[in-house]
This record gives sequence, structure tokens and C-alpha cells, in this order.
Amino acid sequence: MPRPAASLSRFQRSFQAALVGEAPAAPWEGVRGFAVHYGTARQAAIDALEANYPAVACLVGAEWFRSAAAAYAVACPPGDPRSSTYGDAFPAFLAAAPAARHLPYLADVARLDRFFLESQFAADARCLDVAALRALDACALGELAVAPHPATRVLAAATPAFAIWEASRQGRAVGDDLAWIPQVTLITRPLHEVEVTTTEGAALDFLDACRGGATLARCIDRVASLHPTVPADRVFSHLLQARALTTA
Repeated sequence: MPRPAASLSRFQRSFQAALVGEAPAAPWEGVRGFAVHYGTARQAAIDALEANYPAVACLVGAEWFRSAAAAYAVACPPGDPRSSTYGDAFPAFLAAAPAARHLPYLADVARLDRFFLESQFAADARCLDVAALRALDACALGELAVAPHPATRVLAAATPAFAIWEASRQGRAVGDDLAWIPQVTLITRPLHEVEVTTTEGAALDFLDACRGGATLARCIDRVASLHPTVPADRVFSHLLQARALTTA
């Protein structure tokens, strides 16, 4: 005779799998209340996506968004009870969706929504600041190991993703005079508030160079070699002021 605990565990796994679509729901068809639970779980997933991707929802409208969110919820059901973590693959889902082929900027806007959320909930760390650097001599400064702050994110897009995202995030229509140019976006969290601004490709390369904890001198050399016309110290100063860096 099965132990009660084992039977309960199997029951819970079966019920959960049916709710999120990981297993056929046939054993539960006709069971009183299952349809209610199934509908509630699916609605919760759609609501979580709408909360996590507000710029996308504003950009495409509620009907289009909720239809796409319902399809995503079937393909990628929640695996974590925290609604704030749901939807990490949604940008890639939109990029591959046939219905979004005429919206080449949509996946980039979704990535910015996602990066904003990730920055908001990222681990905390002390930002590298000017005061800490003033105490170092030139040799020590060059040997300082730097890294992106845990809350720092950057996106290089072939579309004017930042301009579209910013307008949509504020609930505004994108103007007809929008310049269709690539944009690099920097997301940081100084003083516990997420900030999103445009930046330059050199900043992206600086952050890439220091992801492994490279020295400041090596990061500056990397930027100088890739962008010989861009002052590398200006790039470092920009990231420093944006509080995008920490020590490795």
C-alpha cells in the first residue's frame, strides 16, 4: 500500500504538471474545479508578463500582447513562484514569433524591459566612485581590478530601441520624426533607483573587457584599440558617473 506522503507527492506533481502544461491533462479532465485552477494559473502567467513587460504591452496594445503572452505561457510555463522572475525568454519568443516580423524593434524593446527588471532585483554592491580612486597613485589605479556592477546592463541594438522603449514605458506614442538609427542603452541602479540612458559603443566594449575582473589599464587599452578616435578616459568617466562599475 503506498505511503500517504508518497501518494500526496505524486498527486501534487501530477496536478502541477497538468496546470502548467508539462503533461497531458487527461487524468484531470472532468475533475471538478480543475478548469478553474488551470485558467487561474494561465491568467496569472499572462498578468505577470504584462507587469514585467510594460513597454511592450503599451507598444502593441492589450489584445495583441495578451494573445502573445498566452502563447508564451503555453510554450514556457512558470517554473518559479515569484512572478517578478517570469518571462526571461519572452524577448527571444517575440523575436521568433511570425506575428512580430513587421515589428523589428519589438524584441529589443522587450530586452530593455527585461534588463530594467533584472537591474531592479540584482544583487547590491558598492559602486566604484571618484573618492575611492583619489586615494590611489597612478600605478595602483592602473592595476585596480574593475567589473560591471551586478545591476548594470547594456544593450546594443540595430534599432532606436531606447527611444521607442522610453516613449512606450511612459505610455506615449512614438513620434513620426523618430530617427531610425542604432542605439546603445545603459541600465544602472545608482542610489537604488534604476536609470536608463543612451551611451556609446565604446562603453559596451569597456564593460565587456572588465567582465572577468580585468585591470583598469587593460580595459582602457581595449577601448583605445577598438575606438582610436574616442578618448578612453572619457568612457571610463562616463561609466563611473553612471555608477555602472564596482571592484572585482
